This record gives sequence, structure tokens and C-alpha cells, in this order.
Amino acid sequence: MIHPCCTRAGLHLGENPFFRKNPVKLNALITAALAALSAFCVAGTPAWAQTIEVKDAWVRSTVEGQQGTGAFMKITARETVRLVGVSSSLAGIAEVHEMKLENDVMKMRRLPTLVLPAGKTVELKPGGYHVMLMDLKQPLPKGSTMPLTLRFKDAKGADSKVELTVPVSTVAPHAGAAAGESNDKAAPHAAHKH
Repeated sequence: MIHPCCTRAGLHLGENPFFRKNPVKLNALITAALAALSAFCVAGTPAWAQTIEVKDAWVRSTVEGQQGTGAFMKITARETVRLVGVSSSLAGIAEVHEMKLENDVMKMRRLPTLVLPAGKTVELKPGGYHVMLMDLKQPLPKGSTMPLTLRFKDAKGADSKVELTVPVSTVAPHAGAAAGESNDKAAPHAAHKH
């Protein structure tokens, strides 16, 4: 069945002499339109890297000479996966760490993997799980961005990754807004999913 708008516009194959003579061009046009629509849908909505969503990502700003900082975010996986690695072109070392109070002493340790249970949001935040970025190649002033790549492994051993461009700030994006701090540059990246 042909939609009435298509008939009025002459988009029916039998009514449009161009497409009647060139059916391959019509197929190419439809394929290109569907590809463009798919790309728009992915870019225009919160995206998932297969089954992983990353929200509210930010990196703490640094000062000249500072060699380390932290990255923080909320990660939700549709299926149970493990965060097995982190990298950035702006850091020589990027690792997942955990801060934990043991016998009244705050201790930080590297985690080889971080399990993300299906459907549960795991928050990487100051004082808990976080991404430790060391051997920084340049200062990270407030308002700049940092590329981060998160690597995951699912229960079957399949690898996937999420590439992020993370805003640099002195405080978490929502905390700054609550405290009256303007964080306009971070807003477009506050919910970043791939």
C-alpha cells in the first residue's frame, strides 16, 4: 500500500519516470536514507556501547606540575560485564582503583577488574571506586576535556569498549550546579553513552 503523501509527491515507482527507469538508484536512495536515520537515532539519543551506558562522567582538574587526578562516572550494564581496562592519550597510566576504610585507615588499591552487575548502576566517585589517571602529559584545566577509553569483557569473553570525551571540572557536574557554580561546558557531556 502506498501512503497518500508519497502518491501526491510522485514517489510511487509507477508514477515517477525517473525511478521507473532507474530502480537501482531508488534502492540506493532508500539504503542511504535508512543509514542516515540510523546514525541520527544513535547520535540523537543516549547511546549504548552494545550493552553499556556511561553517565555523568567528569575528570577532576589539575594544576601545573600535578601528575595525577581522578575520573568519575556512573556505569550501567544491561548484562553483567567486567571493566577490565582504561586508557587515555593524556595519561601514561590509567587504572581502576578502590578507596576503602580499613581499621580507621583509608587505603587505595588498584583493581584488575570491576564487575558491573546486570541492570545495576556502579558509581565511580571520589572516596570509592574511581579511575586513577597518572603520569599526565599536560595540565587539565577546568573547562577542557579528556579522552578516555573504557574496555569491557562480557561473560562469554567478548571485548567491547566505550570511547568518551570527558569534561574537566573542579567538582562533579551536578554538585557544581547545586553549589551555584556554572559548569556550562560540561553540560553537553554530562550524559555520554556510546
